[in-house]
Amino acid sequence: MKKTIFTVIVLLLAVSFVFIGCKKQEEAEAAPAAEDPYATVRGTVVTMAGPFTDNDAIKFDESIKAFEEMTGIDIQYEGSKEFEASIGIAIEGGNPPDIVDFPQPGLLANFVEKGYVIDLNKVLDMNKVKSNYIQSWLDMATMDSPDGPIMAGIWGRVNGKSLVWYNKKAFDAAGYKVPTTWEELVALQKTILADGDSPWAVGIESGAATGWPMTDWVEEMMLRTTSPENYDRWVAGELKFDSPEVRKAIKAVADIWFADGMVYGGRKAIATTSFGDAPKVMFENPPKAWLHKQGNFITTFFPENLKAGEDYDFFYLPSVDPAYGRPVLVAGDIYAMFKDRPEVRMVMQYFATGASVEGWVRAGGAISPHKDSQLSWYSNLVDRKVAEVIQNATSVRFDGSDLMPGAVGAGSFWKEMTAYVSGAKSLDEALKAIDASWPK
Repeated sequence: MKKTIFTVIVLLLAVSFVFIGCKKQEEAEAAPAAEDPYATVRGTVVTMAGPFTDNDAIKFDESIKAFEEMTGIDIQYEGSKEFEASIGIAIEGGNPPDIVDFPQPGLLANFVEKGYVIDLNKVLDMNKVKSNYIQSWLDMATMDSPDGPIMAGIWGRVNGKSLVWYNKKAFDAAGYKVPTTWEELVALQKTILADGDSPWAVGIESGAATGWPMTDWVEEMMLRTTSPENYDRWVAGELKFDSPEVRKAIKAVADIWFADGMVYGGRKAIATTSFGDAPKVMFENPPKAWLHKQGNFITTFFPENLKAGEDYDFFYLPSVDPAYGRPVLVAGDIYAMFKDRPEVRMVMQYFATGASVEGWVRAGGAISPHKDSQLSWYSNLVDRKVAEVIQNATSVRFDGSDLMPGAVGAGSFWKEMTAYVSGAKSLDEALKAIDASWPK
């Protein structure tokens, strides 16, 4: 009897388990599958054009691969060494790519002014965008369209220029200390002079582009001796070169460059010394000069087999006036949107995050302007320290000559500053010539 009851109970339990299992299977089959957040964009294509070629193009493609795999969006990037000419033809001809990467914001501003560029305020989650950049990046991406100011682009890869390089082994052996204030930099210059050497290595010769390193120095001093708003007015042509503010900035450069013994070779050698050769004298034994201000690309011109952090290093060019904080002169790439589709919006939103350049940062050769990027991503000392300089900036401004009309920024500004440095023209003559060259 007990055995029979036990058997019945076992059978009832078995039937219950089968019924429950079937019920759950039916419910599972009846339940809708988890929604794919990218279902509507999978298989779509977003076209993109820019200046990245060769190794840069490869690094860019690798950096966006994870996003493409996650979303199913195919970002088809086409780079060109004649980008500035080819993109104008495409846009003016009514056949632009979906997204364009501009290495010069001034060129983008030309197309914004003509009404070709989509206002990102209207198509992106701008709360997320604004929370991931310091205000200066947003200011530089705001441009005038026929309908008023618009958010014209998203900043991607950037570079820092406000850097002073030095021969670390010799510098440390001499007992010199890295200056953190302008007063300390002035004291270091005096110490090097007292030791019988020239503090600075400077050269502005660059073929048809001779003079551009001088324009960088003037831009640095504009950011350190007047307000960012005056810098913007100057770049826009509203503040003349022949103004007290610009004269003050140029004087700050001249006080360093033209003083006896301050630059290796003296004032007259500056205009004939190649910008790439100038820093090499720091690595002679003993060094013939000790400091060189230039962007992070300059390491490609250093003697071979030098190691960052051991043979050479750099520091931030200190602020002159604390009232203007810690400004940093930058260059970089700004991505603009020319066609509005869901997949294009998604790609542009992605470009506003550090994830969009993380792969490139890890591979080397890119600096992220995004707040959500991590210093641990940087695989080499130079990139990581440049990123720190940019992250610690209270304001950033783009290379001024790249923003000015070509006749000025890549013309009279270079030419007249070279004439002034060489002594062929007075400052008065040079400034009046630059102002006269500004397009009416």
